[in-house]
Amino acid sequence: MSPAWTAFSPYLLFSIAQAFNVSQKCMQDTTTFLLELSNGRPAKYAAMMYDAFGKLGSDVQGGNVNRPGSLRECQSVHTPDFSGRYCQVFLKQEPVQYFVGICVPDSCAEDEVHKLVICDVFHQGSVSLIPPVPPVLLTDSTLGIFMTECLTRSPTLDGSAAICLSVCCVLVAAPLAATVYVALINWRRQKEVSPASEINSSLTIGHNQYGTLASPLTSTDGIVTQDTSPAKESQPDQEIRKKSTGCLFSCLCTLSLQGSGSGLLNSGSSNSYSSLNGIRILSLLWIISGHNVQLSAWNNLDNGKRWKETVERNPLYIFAFSGPVYLAVDTFLLLGGLLSAKSLLGSIQRSDNRLSPGLLAHFLFKRFKRVQPLHLFIVCLAIGLFSVVQKGAFWFISDDEVLNCKRYWWSNLLLVNNLFTITDICAPWTWYLSIDFQFYATTPVLIFLYRLNKSVLVLVTAVLLVGSSAFSAMITASLHLPVHQPTTLVYKSYFQYYYNKPYTRYGPYLVGILAGIYMTTKDGQLLKHQWQAAVGWICSLSVMFVVVTLAYTLMDVPPRSSLPHAVYQGLHRTLWALAVAWIILACEEGYGGFVDKILSLNIWVPLSNISFACYLVHPILIILYNGQQETPIHYTNLNFFYLFMGHVVLTLMLGFALTLLIEKPYLFLKANKG
Repeated sequence: MSPAWTAFSPYLLFSIAQAFNVSQKCMQDTTTFLLELSNGRPAKYAAMMYDAFGKLGSDVQGGNVNRPGSLRECQSVHTPDFSGRYCQVFLKQEPVQYFVGICVPDSCAEDEVHKLVICDVFHQGSVSLIPPVPPVLLTDSTLGIFMTECLTRSPTLDGSAAICLSVCCVLVAAPLAATVYVALINWRRQKEVSPASEINSSLTIGHNQYGTLASPLTSTDGIVTQDTSPAKESQPDQEIRKKSTGCLFSCLCTLSLQGSGSGLLNSGSSNSYSSLNGIRILSLLWIISGHNVQLSAWNNLDNGKRWKETVERNPLYIFAFSGPVYLAVDTFLLLGGLLSAKSLLGSIQRSDNRLSPGLLAHFLFKRFKRVQPLHLFIVCLAIGLFSVVQKGAFWFISDDEVLNCKRYWWSNLLLVNNLFTITDICAPWTWYLSIDFQFYATTPVLIFLYRLNKSVLVLVTAVLLVGSSAFSAMITASLHLPVHQPTTLVYKSYFQYYYNKPYTRYGPYLVGILAGIYMTTKDGQLLKHQWQAAVGWICSLSVMFVVVTLAYTLMDVPPRSSLPHAVYQGLHRTLWALAVAWIILACEEGYGGFVDKILSLNIWVPLSNISFACYLVHPILIILYNGQQETPIHYTNLNFFYLFMGHVVLTLMLGFALTLLIEKPYLFLKANKG
């Protein structure tokens, strides 16, 4: 160690302890550690604690500014008087913000560590354990300390986390228990009817010439039964039949895996709109790819600047650049509008062509019960899981998730969390569910106008489209917003006023409703000639190309009000939705060609069945992976391709499990009761 540490005075530390209300035990242990560093051959624990401090690495100008140190090495320190405690000091040194991992005695509380850092206790003479980035790399060497956070050695389980974990366990255990019970009843039923089946078979052979038929075995709701009405059943058979035909047992059947798993992996093509399955899954993969990179780019990359320079200027990175990636969300909104209009029109037709208040209430409740069981399960899972798993050096994002969920869980329950800024949302990716439900509630109004007067519908939709575009443009111009989602949270106004608000995102959903009305009620085909289809495809692909290309052209944040940025922001989402709507229409009318063949592949159907669960669970996997890292992630194309593939595989596995255990059982159970 440097001889400068020999100038260290313990009396200075004790005077600091008295002045800043630091405990004597904390001060004594810190003094022992720092004095030990001044020895020529310091004790092993002191060397380990020093080694665990974050050190400045290479490529600072490329974005390698965070210095996480070694959490595990720090926590492995044990002495007779204290153990090592890993803390992070968040610093600001213009123009960057970063954190440094430090190792202190565990006798120091978090606020005491913060006071020691402010007092510059870890800087004696010419040696500092928390040195700033040198002036040769950053012109400003002044450190601003704005937060200190210490990680606990073991996860802490408070009351809310315990409740959430209990709820999750109960929700998962109920379908499993129902599955076992149904399987046992099936087994007992089969065991009881097997001898009768053998007797009936022999009787059939003897009397078949007289037209006597054996009673066939049938299966309903996964329960094997036999039509034995002409004969008198035995007492055990009657008891089993009562169990297998009661209301409670019927509910258990729908709750069990035998009921929820029926048809889940069916790869047969759907009756209509078969291209939607491919569009839905490709959009989901696009979003997973974007989240895989974006959530890492916020804090985890050691070459974040070089990543931005590459990705934001090269259209080949369309699967990583935030502007084009999140057009997939607008595709989801388009599909939501189209299917909501189709569903409501179908319900009206089945109700003697009447749009009654009861029908509207059922329409809205059906959507609510479709979304909320799995949605609220994910909220509970985030609170419980993030509270008990082992923390890593980049866990602060996960801590924010837990705090937000404990504060604002009710906004997820009421489906209004999109009205908050995205930094204050519990499970931020669920804002889509809220905005989708809010738009879903407007479908009956537009259907009513369509049935009342088509001209009124055209006028109202024109006003809504212009209004949504105008709001987006004015907000972008007045706040000087970028036209794509920022890769940092610096531009909080982008999330607070624009990104997840209904008045800026309604265009794609409205296009979907109009497309759904047209495609459900049309008498003949819109496209009657090849040249019409060719013109439509050229226009659609051209619009998509322009929308994606301009995202790169206008990537810079405007220093003042910019007309091109405002116009693009106001129009690009609606234009994208129109282009996708054309693809769906062309595929349905037989002009999709090889595109329709790809989008209508049978493989998309089972994946589409679990897509909702996959969307909800994949960010949890990414946040867990990033949060448990002890070193920054280095971005390369190969690294993130492998990371993307790993996240996709795990997402599909967990998506299937959650669909089977949570989404389908409770959805079917409610429908059965209703």
